[in-house]
Amino acid sequence: MARWTRRSFTATVLLAAAARADVPALIDRLRGAVVPVGTFNALDNPRFAFRGSGFAVDDGRLLVTNSHVVPEDAPASGRQYAVLAPRAGGGREVRIATLQRLDRTHDLALLQVDGPPLPALELAAPGSVREGLDVLLAGFPIGGVLGYSMVTHRGMLSSITSIALPSPNAHQLSERALKQLRDGPFEVYQLDATAYPGNSGGPLVDARDGKVIGVVNMVLVRGTRESALSNPTGITYAIPVRFVRELLERQ
Repeated sequence: MARWTRRSFTATVLLAAAARADVPALIDRLRGAVVPVGTFNALDNPRFAFRGSGFAVDDGRLLVTNSHVVPEDAPASGRQYAVLAPRAGGGREVRIATLQRLDRTHDLALLQVDGPPLPALELAAPGSVREGLDVLLAGFPIGGVLGYSMVTHRGMLSSITSIALPSPNAHQLSERALKQLRDGPFEVYQLDATAYPGNSGGPLVDARDGKVIGVVNMVLVRGTRESALSNPTGITYAIPVRFVRELLERQ
C-alpha cells in the first residue's frame, strides 16, 4: 500500500494548480482560432448575418463548423459564406469563405477562408478521449448582441453515447434522414457544460493541452429556443474529432 506523505500531497496540489493555471493560456490560443461564422451581403442590414461558431485547422485557412451553420440557399440568394476574423490592432474584419466539403450525417462543414491564415488548432488523437475528461468549449453563444467576444465554458465529458434518428413519419423522411437511418447510429459526446445555440460549430478541447476532441453541435433546450438563455439545461452534445479527420482526408 502506497504511503501518502505531506510531500506527495503538496506535489499533487501544485500539479493541480499548474493545470488550472494553464487554462488562461489555452483560452488565449483559442481566441485567435475561433471565429463567428455566417453570411455576408453588402446590401443586407446588418451585412454580416451570424449563424454560429467555427475554428481554424490544418494550414489556418481551413475552418471547421457545423453543416447546419452553413445555409444551403446562401449562394442562390446572393449571400456569401463569411467569418469575422481578428484584425491586427484589434476588432474584427469580414473574410469571405468558400464551402469545401459537407458531411450532413455528422453535421460538419469545411470552409476555406480568404486572406492570411488564422492560428490553427491541433486535432487530438481519437483514441485519447475518455469519459470524465475535463473539457473547454469556446464560441459565440449570443452572437453579436454584446459584440463578438469569444466565450469559454468549462465542463466534463460525461458520456460517450450512440445517437440515431427516431423513427419519423414516412412523410417526414428527408434525403438526409434516410441516409442517416441507412448508416445507423454513431457516437457523440454528452457534456455537463452549459452552451447555447450560438456555440454550434465551436471546438470542444481537452482542458489539459488544448487539442480539439470534438465539435459542439447541439444544446438540449427545454421549451422554446429563446428559453435556452434564461433556463439552460446544462446539457450539450459534440461530434467526435474522428469525423473531423475523415472530413479533412476526404478527396
